[in-house]
Amino acid sequence: MPSVELTPIISYYSDDPEMAELVDEFVNTLSERVISLENCLNTGDLSELKRIAHQLKGSCGGYGFDVIGQAAAILETSAKASQSVEQVNQEVADLIQLCQRAKSGTA
Repeated sequence: MPSVELTPIISYYSDDPEMAELVDEFVNTLSERVISLENCLNTGDLSELKRIAHQLKGSCGGYGFDVIGQAAAILETSAKASQSVEQVNQEVADLIQLCQRAKSGTA
């Protein structure tokens, strides 16, 4: 059995033929979001980090990825509260890992 960290996160819309294309497009955009999150960490751009986290928080549920949206909400809150750099870095790493595990189809 694969570890939890490697287990794909499947959209709960994976069985909905009307949502399949939209979910697939959303999953494909996550790689761009990951790059943006990494760039924000490298440049220390908390404002952009908050913006990306806010967007993910709002959109993930609509595509069947609540767990990613919850992680984005945690990151947004921490970034707004100016939490420690280590905490924000860990939350970004957690969010990136979840985004990389997202899959549009069935497992």
